[in-house]
Amino acid sequence: MQYRPMGVCSRQINVELDGDTIKSVEFIGGCAGNTMGISHLVKGMNVDEAIERMEGIRCGNKPTSCPDQLAKALRAAKRC
Repeated sequence: MQYRPMGVCSRQINVELDGDTIKSVEFIGGCAGNTMGISHLVKGMNVDEAIERMEGIRCGNKPTSCPDQLAKALRAAKRC
């Protein structure tokens, strides 16, 4: 599933689930080291646990962040 994040540097988040487990996450754009780290950390994690851990995280003065946008992408992927 492709998700278009808003309010962050990354332009797209690609999410692949295997049931309730995160199979892979790929960020297009954004801070490469941070987004790659997030992608590796959530691989194999339960979707709901990942959402709970990342939802609401802010980046500086921004009301959102790449982890928060990933939580939104995961919610959208669950509905598919």
